[in-house]
Amino acid sequence: MALGKVSVNNLNLSQGAVTEVEKYFLFIGTGSKSQGQVLAINTDSDLDVMLGIPASDLKTQITAARLNGGENWACLAVPMAADGTWQTALTKALQLNYSFEAIVICTAVASGGELSAMHDAALSLNNSMGRRAFVIAASESIAPTMTWADYLAEQKAITDDLLAPRVLCVPQLHGNDLGVLAGRLANSAVSIADSPMRVATGALAGLGPVPQDKDGVPLDSSVRSELDKSRFSVSQTYTDYPGVYWGDGNMLDAPGSDFQVIEYLRIVDKAARQVRPLLIRRVADRRLNSSANSMATNKTFFMTPLRAMAKSTTFAGQVFPGEIESPADNAIVLTWKSKTEIEVYISVKPLNCPKALTANIALDLSTTATE
Repeated sequence: MALGKVSVNNLNLSQGAVTEVEKYFLFIGTGSKSQGQVLAINTDSDLDVMLGIPASDLKTQITAARLNGGENWACLAVPMAADGTWQTALTKALQLNYSFEAIVICTAVASGGELSAMHDAALSLNNSMGRRAFVIAASESIAPTMTWADYLAEQKAITDDLLAPRVLCVPQLHGNDLGVLAGRLANSAVSIADSPMRVATGALAGLGPVPQDKDGVPLDSSVRSELDKSRFSVSQTYTDYPGVYWGDGNMLDAPGSDFQVIEYLRIVDKAARQVRPLLIRRVADRRLNSSANSMATNKTFFMTPLRAMAKSTTFAGQVFPGEIESPADNAIVLTWKSKTEIEVYISVKPLNCPKALTANIALDLSTTATE
């Protein structure tokens, strides 16, 4: 014999959104106030109150970032003393459990070893905490005693034979280039899949004065071109077109790598951040098993973030594309390595985007027939 029972359970199907950290950057640099504190800053913040009235590396770059970041811009900042280290500041932010997409280090580097250490720190974040971040670093502007040839030789020595795929280095030619680029990358009006080269985003705002070498020769396109070849990220201009824009966001990666520009790294990192919580939800969950139905169902489950990233919007007759192409059926493959271990292979495909455009114009000298 038995008595009747009724139970109602709430089932969590993992259909909610994953918290996004994209376009939220951590700035680290010297400052006269709030040293060692982690500050949340947005467009309404009074930088004189938070960072001190005197000018500082940190304040200069955040001012430029805010100007280029748009109305929804926000960041974290850790001011440090002149003898402080970015490693200590980064550790402080991590201890307080802050998450961010990029680490912007305002103190200029003078050697490839310093950039390599920044890359190691970014790798450590992923290895120890499962967090993905890239570093935006700075190198010095030209010294008053240098010619442009001297400066190029000095800068090229920094990146020669350097492999640091999670680091992007910006020469501080105008004094605030680092902040300008950081703001451009964090602007909510554009996608993480957009290159900072995108002209439709608008010209750079608040860029400092054009530098000159010791002979009074101003910065020109040939210097920028050589810096770009050495994998630095620099501003650029177009002849007879007003405004100053940006070039590629060059990562210090190896030739032939998939991640030589920032937009490719950002979309893959976002996909990884979105998929990771879904993988955690499936630990020891027998809904993921080797049956044909389970494999098909879970392929769809893990593909959910990719479909969201690929979603486009049509407005006023124009299509605003998603961050990636719509995933094909074979974009995700599940492979069982043993009875208790599975590997998920995910393909993320960026859309084609023109960075070099050529128009070919021909003269038509044909005779129009008269009627």
